[in-house]
Order: sequence, then C-alpha cells, then structure tokens
Amino acid sequence: MGTPEYACPTLACLVHSEHEVAAVVTGPDVRPPRGGGLHPTPVKREALRHGLTVLTPATLRNNPALREALAGLKADVFVVVAFKILPRSLYALPRLGSVNIHASLLPRYRGAAPIHWALINGETETGLSSFVLNDTVDTGDLVLQERVPIDPADTFDSLYARMAALSGPFALRSLERLADPAFAPIPQDGTAATPAPKVTPEDALIDWGFPAPLVHNFIRGLSSVPGAYSTFRSRRVKILGSRPVVDAPAAPGAPPGAIVPDRRRLLVQCASSALELTRLVPEGKKGMDGVSFLNGLQPQPGERFGATPHNIQDPV
Repeated sequence: MGTPEYACPTLACLVHSEHEVAAVVTGPDVRPPRGGGLHPTPVKREALRHGLTVLTPATLRNNPALREALAGLKADVFVVVAFKILPRSLYALPRLGSVNIHASLLPRYRGAAPIHWALINGETETGLSSFVLNDTVDTGDLVLQERVPIDPADTFDSLYARMAALSGPFALRSLERLADPAFAPIPQDGTAATPAPKVTPEDALIDWGFPAPLVHNFIRGLSSVPGAYSTFRSRRVKILGSRPVVDAPAAPGAPPGAIVPDRRRLLVQCASSALELTRLVPEGKKGMDGVSFLNGLQPQPGERFGATPHNIQDPV
C-alpha cells in the first residue's frame, strides 16, 4: 500500500523477493493541475510494470467492497509505505497485521513529513522504523529500526532518494523479523515523541530574522518540495539552495533579508551573519544561481528579500 515515488523501491524489492505480492493498493488516477488526461500514481505505474493486481479505492473508510476484496487475498501482512491512514477494519485483516515503514527513528518525528523536519531541525542522523499499525498514527509497536546519517550537503531531495532506496531492503528484514514466532514487537516510548506535521507551501516562507544556520537548514529541508520562498520587489522567489559562509559578518544596521554588497556571490543578511543563496527561481523565470540573480536583477543598495509585497502570486 503506497502512493508516491518514495514507495516504489520497496514495491520492487518485494516483487523480486521470496514473498508473493498478492495485490497493490494505491490512490485513484488524478488529473494534473494544468489539465490533460488522468495520471496513475507512481506506485500504480510500478505495479503495472510487474503485472500486479492494483486496487485504487477512492476512500478507505466505510468501503465494504474494498474490505471484501482485501479479505479475499488472505494476506499474511500488509506493507504500508507513504499511504493514507488505514482504519482498523482494514489494518487488522492480515494474519500478522499491517506494517508501516516510516522515515524516522520513532518515536521521533511522528507525522507526514519526517524527512523535512529532520533537516529543518539540523539533525545529523535520522533513520527508518517499521511498526505494527494500531489506531493512533505512528505509535504502533516497533519491529525494526535502522540509523541513517545525514550529510551536511543533504537536501530534502537527496535524503528522500537515499531513504527510499534503503526502505526496500529494510522492509524485507522487517518481514523476516515479524515472521519469527519468537519475536515480539517493542512498544514505543511515547515520552520521547516529537511531531513532524505536513509542510504546505504556505509554511515555506523564510524568516530572515533567524540566525543564518537555521535559515540554511530551513532552505535545505524544503528543497525542492515544496520549496522555501521569499519575496523580492513584491514577487515570489523560490530559494532552493544556500551555503553558510564564515567570512560574512553581520552588516551593521542592515535589516534581516537585506542584500549584502558582494559582486562574487549573493549574500543575504540574517540575524547575526549573512547567508549565501546559491539556487533561486524568481517568479515567471527559470532557475538560476546567485550570481545570475545579481547580474539579472541588479539589486540596488537597501533592497532586501522579504519586504511586504502588495500581491504574492501562486508558487512558481
């Protein structure tokens, strides 16, 4: 059970293992925001490549037909990766229950965006957890955990791809442990729980008043989905890359977001020092590096990112 690209490596691993994939459950086909025909989810495309049976229910709750179809599979276990919240009427069907593969070291970062928040908070390590589903999101007893280091150069995109690739072999090891009659899943320590709520485009506005290392982590944690942003000359600018600098002290009297004069790089004032911006997408333009931004828009003394715009357009 899964929907996005993240779940595809796990499905492929299961297909090529000793296990039998009885069916795949994913979301319905969707119409792109800019029109055109219906598009299948990435998981559906992967399932069809392997000739698997695919179920695409519009809803999981109060769906007798879906419950009957899943019960008829007589599955030993449901494997859930980046999918919707399952009701008890479904997750309790298999002989061994349902196992979720989660992208954090639970109970830390419970929620929909554990990779985003690990980076935003400057973590140097995250991990994978498998747990048996229960009635409360991400609180089930643990089957297996694996630590994953976070590189200082990691962004959401790079860490997402690496953890997706690791999730397949991890799922196989989790199933092996779950199938052992002598194994008992381990309860989570709820007192150590931290949240990882979904990040929307509206949450991605940069606050230049924070110290530069925190702003940098915010940018890398949201790059490129949904993409951190600010405004410049009342237009939205996505900021997808940044670099901490050690030779750029605070500009005396410069407000947060002010562009620090420097012909070699695009420096922006934060709380106590400046941050170099390395990748930007101004509204209506292609992506560019910081020097191209300086050369193209030619900021004037006193101009800054984050000045209150009259009208912010939709995200690029």
